Amino acid sequence: MVLTGDRPTGALHLGHYAGSLKSRLALQDTHDQTLLVADTQALTDNADDPDKVRRNVLEVVLDYLAVGIDPTRTTIALQSALPALAELTLLYMNFVTVARLERNPTIKEEIQARGFGRDIPAGFLCYPVSQAADITAFRAGVVPVGEDQAPLIEQTNEIVRRINRQAGRPVLTEAQALIPTMGRLPGADGKSKMSKSQGNAIPLSASPEQIQAAVRGMYTDPGHLRAADPGRVEGNVVFTYLDAFDEDHTEVERLKAAYRAGGLGDMVVKRRLDETLQALLAPIRERRAQLARHPDYLLEVLRQGTERARAVTQLTLDEVRAGLGLFSLFSASR
Repeated sequence: MVLTGDRPTGALHLGHYAGSLKSRLALQDTHDQTLLVADTQALTDNADDPDKVRRNVLEVVLDYLAVGIDPTRTTIALQSALPALAELTLLYMNFVTVARLERNPTIKEEIQARGFGRDIPAGFLCYPVSQAADITAFRAGVVPVGEDQAPLIEQTNEIVRRINRQAGRPVLTEAQALIPTMGRLPGADGKSKMSKSQGNAIPLSASPEQIQAAVRGMYTDPGHLRAADPGRVEGNVVFTYLDAFDEDHTEVERLKAAYRAGGLGDMVVKRRLDETLQALLAPIRERRAQLARHPDYLLEVLRQGTERARAVTQLTLDEVRAGLGLFSLFSASR
């Protein structure tokens, strides 16, 4: 079983595509896969603007379908409509300390990036517990994540071990992080990772003009002042993107060699990247526009997927409650 998903705080972008969407497209052919639209988790740092979360739910579903996710092979579910996840989160909070949550590298980095200081929303601090509930509720053995998310999977497995130890038997199973080989995709500005909040993302729905403008504005090698000068490939955002999205690896390596040797201008490389991204995003943009005309279909995909997911997550909750020896009002009728 594979579980992954996204917070509906905006349209998905190239960072999502490189980081996990490509993996999801392949995995739906070989695994039982669920994509979770994590609207409850999105509220952990958007509680002051719940409408932003609400209006982006179907936008994320649109992006899933536009890139090729097939709802007959991949379950797409809404987190807030799965009550078992909330109860599992509450139960798991008793098996992790505040100190351990604060030590989680992913959470520490995000707290710093958002400038919370000590005014950290409790929901945000407990984000790893909520994610552990999601992963275990679906009994996911594989979770496609970026390298920066790996500590969350590690913390999930710690909670799994504590629950199993308390139950005296293997109630839950541990998960494995599936990390893409290319690692984190930098933002178009070359600073940090690609992020909606940082304004350095190229959305999957980007117009040809938006793509062209983003590529033209990308940083290359500040020391490469003239085409004749040797240039650096390492840390060069344009080449990082070519490695991620250009399928002609032989040509990319040729361009790298020519750039290092001198005699290749930045605009030649940027033109190559622009052509690559235009070819990648044009069919996605067109499918997205077609699907956007049918909101009832999008809603039905989400409703059917959520109903399937409810049955799975409720079964896990029942087994966890039994494993922990919790009283059940309805046990006698079972």
